[in-house]
Amino acid sequence: MLINSYVEKLGVNFPTARSSSANGSCTLDRAVLRTAAYADVFDYPLTVGEIHAYLIERRASLAEVKTSLDGLASRRLVRSGEYYTLPGREQLVPLRRERGRVAVRLWPKALRYGRAIAGLPYVRMVALTGALAVDNVASGADLDYLVVTAPGRLWLCRAAVILLVRRAALAGDTICPNYFLTESAMEYPRRNLYAAHEIAQMVPLAGTAVYRRMIRLNPWVTDYLPNAVLPPRWPFGRLERSGRSGRQAAAEALLNGSFGAKLERWEMARKLEKFNRRKDGFGEVGFCADWCKGHFDGHERRTLSAYAERLRQFEAAP
Repeated sequence: MLINSYVEKLGVNFPTARSSSANGSCTLDRAVLRTAAYADVFDYPLTVGEIHAYLIERRASLAEVKTSLDGLASRRLVRSGEYYTLPGREQLVPLRRERGRVAVRLWPKALRYGRAIAGLPYVRMVALTGALAVDNVASGADLDYLVVTAPGRLWLCRAAVILLVRRAALAGDTICPNYFLTESAMEYPRRNLYAAHEIAQMVPLAGTAVYRRMIRLNPWVTDYLPNAVLPPRWPFGRLERSGRSGRQAAAEALLNGSFGAKLERWEMARKLEKFNRRKDGFGEVGFCADWCKGHFDGHERRTLSAYAERLRQFEAAP
């Protein structure tokens, strides 16, 4: 893979888990099984290191995880080369390898669009999320981004990003900036395993200082993923330039006054009227002055439901 950690340059670690329930009643074997089950929802076999990094609700060393896997591999999990799967899911290993090869080809495009988004007015951070963030992507997949904006200009910033989305579509590329937050609203309101993975696995492409602040504002992540202290992943082993460009600063200067505020209110009102008609009943979408979460497809709900079903199946097994 072309992914290297850059923790020394970025200086980011997830906080230590605050909750004493991190080791509560969940045995290590059960935590390992749960971790494999959650990844299985995404057809994603895991290595030992990945199971350790994303161990659910349990703190453990890498050596302890290896010992647990040695026992489970003969009873509850299947080992295939460097990967572990649930029984009967061994066919996912070649699929993961193929998706990894697709990811290598998609990363340059994802970086190019990430840089383009980062250069737009009022953008303060861009992170890649979704399947490509973990190299588990099919050919032709969407490129998902989380965008943090300056306070008071989220909707103008989003409008500029959508113009880029349409331009990408003309080139045959589908980019999905489906989560916008302002710097004033970086604490996640929905705190569950799905959201914890979203934060732990996102790849910051620009705005590293803002990314560091987001991590500090969401220490609850380690209540679900106590071992998630790895640095974010970074393609090609180098950082993007931080800070606003002269062009960004000039565009923002034109929109920082009353005219920009009026445009912001108009754009927000226009989009809220449209989006509120599409809201689901599961809280996966939300719109206001400080965030626009357009996850209309219910992916979070389906993921957690599929995970719960896997837990019922293997925890009922002898």
